[in-house]
Amino acid sequence: MGNVLLSAVAGFGATMALIVAIGAQNAFVLRQGIRREAVPVVVLICIVSDVILVSLGVGGVGALVGTSPEALTIVALIGGAFLLCYGALAARRAFKPSTLETGGPETGGSLRRIVLTTLAITWLNPHVYLDTLLLLGAIAAGHGSGRWAFGVGAVSASVLWFLALGFGARLLSGFFRKPSSWRVLDGLVAAMMIALGVTLVASA
Repeated sequence: MGNVLLSAVAGFGATMALIVAIGAQNAFVLRQGIRREAVPVVVLICIVSDVILVSLGVGGVGALVGTSPEALTIVALIGGAFLLCYGALAARRAFKPSTLETGGPETGGSLRRIVLTTLAITWLNPHVYLDTLLLLGAIAAGHGSGRWAFGVGAVSASVLWFLALGFGARLLSGFFRKPSSWRVLDGLVAAMMIALGVTLVASA
């Protein structure tokens, strides 16, 4: 039970480290929340997409590399290297913080256009596959039989993040516009990513 809980906490922390960053998807969800336009639909699409991608990463990559010690070593090294690079970039952002701009192309209030935009921002972003299929899959594989608990933790982080970002946008928008806020967040993200990267490389 203890190992399962630890795996779930690790999944939650790893996903939060990857998802809390200035990007097109977060900016769009926040913008829709501030405008109060189709927020439940946008949040639902983001959450369901993450559930699918995390499941593929944990069940596909995680299971595949888990059956081969050599593959596990290779993926752990690659995943660790990426996490260290991500951590370095987050640390760099912490020293030069920016703000999350919520302006952008209008969706025109069309539900169809909002849905298509959300799907495009989510599924046409190459980083989402790196984050969920490779990185989370590699980390999950390191938890062995606890990889699905890791997946549950990862999905929980995604659900919490998008619900807070979409429905709490009015309260969060001021926070996300402050460079100092992103300095703190990016600093935490950098520390977590570097720690995960070192752990992966050390376990290879």
